[in-house]
Amino acid sequence: MNVGVAHSEVNPNTRVMNSRGIWLAYVISVGVLHIVLLSIPFFSIPVVWTLTNVIHNLVMYVLLHAVKGTPFETPDQGKDRLLTHWEQIDYGTQCTSARKFLSISPVVLYLLTSFYTKYDPVHFIVNTASLLSVLLPKLPQFHGVRVFGIN
Repeated sequence: MNVGVAHSEVNPNTRVMNSRGIWLAYVISVGVLHIVLLSIPFFSIPVVWTLTNVIHNLVMYVLLHAVKGTPFETPDQGKDRLLTHWEQIDYGTQCTSARKFLSISPVVLYLLTSFYTKYDPVHFIVNTASLLSVLLPKLPQFHGVRVFGIN
């Protein structure tokens, strides 16, 4: 047990996606984002779906793949300071339920978006680029890799 820390994990980032109710909160927050965008009167349905997909993927990219370190003081001597949140989930173990959920959810949103935009070429290209920007960093081959030294 760490002195002065309210949790028993060395790094709470490793288990946060396995917390009770976090997946439901994730789905509800995407739904709320979609409803808020639908309430803007001059947006059409295809534009709202594309915006929902792009905003979701942008936020998830920043939170999971761009920000490194942990907001907690950890006794790991700075080891997790160099890792993104995605690399810290489940101590870096691949193919866990949390990682599968976070990999499948953008694909499901992409399929819904493609259907509701009626596969319009412009929306399709924007949504596909957005999906690839979120899925490629999740591949096991990119674990710990910094492309062109970025991040």
